[in-house]
Amino acid sequence: MVSGAQAIPDWLERTYPFKPAAFQTPSGARMSYLDEGPRTDEAVLMLHGNPTWSFYYRELVRELSPMIRCVAPDHIGMGLSQKPPGYDYRLETRIGDIAALAESLGLRRIHLVVHDWGGAIGFGLATRQPDRVGRIVILNTAAFVSDRIPKRISLCRAPVVGEFVVRGLNGFAEPATWMAMASRRLSWDERRAYLFPYDSWANRIAVHRFVRDIPLEKDHPSRAALEEIEARLPRLAGHPKLIVWGARDFCFDDFFLSRWRELYPDARIDRLERAGHYVLEDAGSVARDSISAFLTKP
Repeated sequence: MVSGAQAIPDWLERTYPFKPAAFQTPSGARMSYLDEGPRTDEAVLMLHGNPTWSFYYRELVRELSPMIRCVAPDHIGMGLSQKPPGYDYRLETRIGDIAALAESLGLRRIHLVVHDWGGAIGFGLATRQPDRVGRIVILNTAAFVSDRIPKRISLCRAPVVGEFVVRGLNGFAEPATWMAMASRRLSWDERRAYLFPYDSWANRIAVHRFVRDIPLEKDHPSRAALEEIEARLPRLAGHPKLIVWGARDFCFDDFFLSRWRELYPDARIDRLERAGHYVLEDAGSVARDSISAFLTKP
């Protein structure tokens, strides 16, 4: 661990009432993470995507942490973590960061909850260390190669203009606060919390680099890492899985759910008709109760 976790303003503490710890990644960047609940060597590891951060898991952490240890990191460049311009910002590096964090915390048994980019990162870790992994919760994500991408996200990947849209106009994180919802609107405090870490060009670097790291092209630098993860997914076939899926996701739609069904036909699936991409926000207690029961049952 390292000192120097980012201070949390008073208004954010109302919805994010935690004291994050800090960890120095192998590259030397400071990672902020939540570590709540009993200090055992078994934990639920919650991995967010882009452009969210550990705030996305706040209610699930509150619900689960009285029963089991909950660890929810902010990927480098995201949330309350450091946003260094010289960091690699590639899938392989992010997997290494999470593996190093888990090792530093002495986690011998890991249950995964993954969403969006957290799917590729989490399955990257799990497929390399399947004996260390227990139960897996999949939330609107992918961990396999696909050429499907919404046009609005494709625009954000475009050279020059994409960086201007994402970092200059906040044209990724800000629209996500309403595009990723389907059955309700985020409250003002929720919306403000999601945008809080991404308040400037410099602080939006990882939002843009996550979009750029989508390995659509065969020669993309992260393509080989994602192909390796996909090839190893059968290693996790015997692990209990729960898929909680927002059926109104504009990005990870039912095409991706069908792929998960093919990969893991024994997985339990809760397809929530009225929920969007931010399924934990949209479905609220319905999603959380299902996840909690799955992760804590004997």
